[in-house]
Amino acid sequence: MDADLHSILAADEGPALRVVNANAASPVVIVCEHASNRLPRALGNLGLDEAALSSHIAWDPGALAVALALGTALGATVIAANFSRLAYDCNRPPEAPGAMPARSEVYEVPGNARLSDAQKQARVQGLYKPFHAAVADALAARGAGAVLVTIHSFTPVYFGQPRAVELGILHDQDSRLADAMLAQAAAHTTLKTERNQPYGADDGVTHTLQRHAIKSGILNVMIEIRNDLLASVAGQAKAAQELASLLSAALASPRGAVA
Repeated sequence: MDADLHSILAADEGPALRVVNANAASPVVIVCEHASNRLPRALGNLGLDEAALSSHIAWDPGALAVALALGTALGATVIAANFSRLAYDCNRPPEAPGAMPARSEVYEVPGNARLSDAQKQARVQGLYKPFHAAVADALAARGAGAVLVTIHSFTPVYFGQPRAVELGILHDQDSRLADAMLAQAAAHTTLKTERNQPYGADDGVTHTLQRHAIKSGILNVMIEIRNDLLASVAGQAKAAQELASLLSAALASPRGAVA
């Protein structure tokens, strides 16, 4: 089903994003770009079956629960996308092929093939722009002391290859907060933790950091958790608790301290 510029989201589908604890006192803003596997009705099922739409290609399983629990622990604002990364991946700029992927890992996405400029713009206007406007507003309200933390999960097997890393601490050009977290990781988490794994900036995964933090100079980090560790409520709670401890320690350290 085609969706023009004015119909990507119906009036009763709600906004493109949710903001939790908007007036939080904490300087930390937690962002979850891949929080949902929901598709706008105008897009149907993009030609995918339920198994594909439940998999990691459509969202980051467990990431929203961790983001919300982390927000509660830190007293921080959480901004989460309400629609699938297959409709629009809010961690990609509009010009990136991965913003509306025609293929994701081993899956073809028929509903994203051969999109017209008008169809692409409908998604940019309806999903991408409102999301990033909300992130920009939340960070601006906190000024130069704002801290941007994005929460993701990743599949334990990718293109048939198992991944041993359990927690990835990712950064772009600004590694201050990532460095502080990695220095403190052994004392605050039981997870096997690595820098820029299973992805890094060269893989094009740091768009949100680039857009909102790199140029302005605010502290920032992208966190990736292996999603098999988030398959239960207990696993989600454990990850959030350890991340809250780790982030708090890193932000209190000289390298990560908020000016």
